[in-house]
Amino acid sequence: MNRTTATAAFAAVLALSAGAAMAADDMAAKKPAMEKCYGVSKAAENDCKAGAGTSCAGTSKVDYQGDAWKHVAKGTCTTIKTPKGMGSLTPKTM
Repeated sequence: MNRTTATAAFAAVLALSAGAAMAADDMAAKKPAMEKCYGVSKAAENDCKAGAGTSCAGTSKVDYQGDAWKHVAKGTCTTIKTPKGMGSLTPKTM
């Protein structure tokens, strides 16, 4: 490989790397803000740490467990209706 070809190849690699980094930044910027919403997940579908007796995601024991939370789009939690009431930004008593 001659010097011109090597330089062109190196420039192409740099350009592709920069493009990939910018695309990753765009994707991160477009992620919606999220919040914890209690009492809206079905049994075993909660996100991490669902209160006493649970350790992490998927460990809630009953549907709409009051101390189990799920990440939802910010501002939507208290509008989510379940058979046990509305979603809550704070843990519900059982």
